[in-house]
Amino acid sequence: QEQLVESGGGWVQPGESLRLSCATSGSIFEISPMGWYRSPLGKPRLLVATRFNSGKENYADSAKGRFTISRDHTKRIVFLQMNNRKPEDTAVYYCDTIPPRKSWGNGTLVTVTS
Repeated sequence: QEQLVESGGGWVQPGESLRLSCATSGSIFEISPMGWYRSPLGKPRLLVATRFNSGKENYADSAKGRFTISRDHTKRIVFLQMNNRKPEDTAVYYCDTIPPRKSWGNGTLVTVTS
């Protein structure tokens, strides 16, 4: 059974760091590129970070230089390290395959405010 569980969200002040985790269960996550998406409240979900099985990474312009996506294949976890947070980073964050499947995890809410 395929399952994703995102965690690590919370409230942070601008400039602070936060690391999100995505625990995966299912073979599809072992063979697929993985990404972190985010959905600002009431707005469509957007892809912010991608990690291919080759190790190559891609980032949305809003994330470049601040976010880092990584994977621990042994523990089957995908991470998103977010530094120098900004208020516009406030959103629900999801992880999923690239391209995304039809069902999503519950996500984890990140709020950036002073």
